[in-house]
Amino acid sequence: MRVDKRKVHQIRPVIIQRDFTENADGSVLISCGNTKVICTAMVEEKTPNFLKDKNQGWITAEYSMLPGATKPRSSREASKGRQGGRTMEIQRLIGRSLRSVVDLECLGPRTIWIDCDVIQADGGTRCASITGAMVSLCDAIQRLLDQKMIKKNPISSLMGAISVGLVEGEVLLDLCYEEDCRASVDMNVVMAEDGRFVELQATGEEAPFAESEYKKMLRTAKKGIRELLKIQRKVLRGKSKKSKR
Repeated sequence: MRVDKRKVHQIRPVIIQRDFTENADGSVLISCGNTKVICTAMVEEKTPNFLKDKNQGWITAEYSMLPGATKPRSSREASKGRQGGRTMEIQRLIGRSLRSVVDLECLGPRTIWIDCDVIQADGGTRCASITGAMVSLCDAIQRLLDQKMIKKNPISSLMGAISVGLVEGEVLLDLCYEEDCRASVDMNVVMAEDGRFVELQATGEEAPFAESEYKKMLRTAKKGIRELLKIQRKVLRGKSKKSKR
């Protein structure tokens, strides 16, 4: 029995609340069990310098763990004067994951900023950020379509992310923090709607792991992401308060 009474291949309860903030072009509060992340998407009518004179857009992400997200309190990285390596790794993962399912030329010469702020952490914050950010990005893109700033939807596919791990010889899906701390193998999987993978991150925390274990974890992660994609589709079928649909 898992600490939260779930079955081994059961995801945590997922709630995605759209239009969570007023000013963002797209915003959600995503809750995956006790992990809660605010994901916002905001359109900026310019691109980074490295895209100067290129008729394409860009999607980039910033990620932060707010001080009250953990016990004990975690200090703001701004107070330290720099971002930590983990933060930089996660925000790069979020950005490149979203870019993988967007036609950047179709987006046009503009940037969409994705901000993922963890307000409560209980494992899987990067995966929750990606899954929630996908919905906020869809809403921001829809606003561009409504305003006739782009002619067609540049998003080719929905996408989700989930963690899976090997804990005491058992493959567990969607790890909470306590399970993640005990995992001998920790894996994060990002997958598009058609079943193709965007990113696979697997680490043997204590010892090397077998190919058979890797394949079993991958199959389990795919099952979980398919459930997340169903939730995304259901949420997006509703009408955003900021959309003309």
